[in-house]
Amino acid sequence: MMKTADESTRLTPVTVLGLGPMGRALAAALLAARHPVTVWNRTPGKEGDLVDQGAVAARSVEDAVKAGEVIVVCLIDYDAVRATLEPAQASWDNRWLVNLTSGEPAQARRMSRWAASHGIAYLDGAVLTPTPTIGTPSAAVILSGSRHVYEAVQETMNAVRGTVTHLGDDPGRACAYEVALLDIFATSVNGIAHAFALAAAEGIEPRRFAALATGIGGLLPEMITRFAGQIEAGHYPGDRSTIASAASGITHVINAASGHGIDVGMLAAAKGVIDRAVADGYEREGLARLTTVLHRAG
Repeated sequence: MMKTADESTRLTPVTVLGLGPMGRALAAALLAARHPVTVWNRTPGKEGDLVDQGAVAARSVEDAVKAGEVIVVCLIDYDAVRATLEPAQASWDNRWLVNLTSGEPAQARRMSRWAASHGIAYLDGAVLTPTPTIGTPSAAVILSGSRHVYEAVQETMNAVRGTVTHLGDDPGRACAYEVALLDIFATSVNGIAHAFALAAAEGIEPRRFAALATGIGGLLPEMITRFAGQIEAGHYPGDRSTIASAASGITHVINAASGHGIDVGMLAAAKGVIDRAVADGYEREGLARLTTVLHRAG
């Protein structure tokens, strides 16, 4: 949608639906960028100091939608988004819906089809950084869906002040990135907690263990980049580490943890993948080869 000369100097009215920590952070960033902001939450009283900062608290979803041109939704899940928007009878003409609710790629695609059936210009997305980064150069938001909608909301979404990236027309692409990145986070946090439990069982003080454990984290960025190149090439050299050595190492960890009565379910699952790779004859290949074993197992 092209803006006239008068419109180019006008800051877009924005509505934020959902005032959890991320919703409040987004609303605060939009206010700091001087946008007129209307907020709404299913449970009243979540506005905090946003009203003092200049936000208007809407009494209903319908009033909230009517007040904004860009409608930013940040709720607990996609079911909540549908339940919130279904009753709203406001016209969506010249309005743009940006859904930053966490979910799954298939849910994002279904939501996009639902929006299209209601005449709603829709963009799906995800916030990849924690709430304190919103409104700072460290913020990162990814968006996917119609390029036309992205171009309409791009200037407004730049209020997060960090990086706002459009990933293409597939409305599920942002969610796909998010769940894959959450996969790293979830399994890493579980691994860190498990390692601290094992270290504690062996009488190692947490801070002394942490001093060496941070070095393991430092290995990951290079490993991630190296894996990407090997996966793209379909070539998994075992010059640094092999699946056979991983099988030996994880067995030691399982035995040590089991001896202390520590749950090894996550490790047993990982060992199962490694064992399948060995059975398939990949024991001399590098660890990136495990991605193909996982894919086939699914």
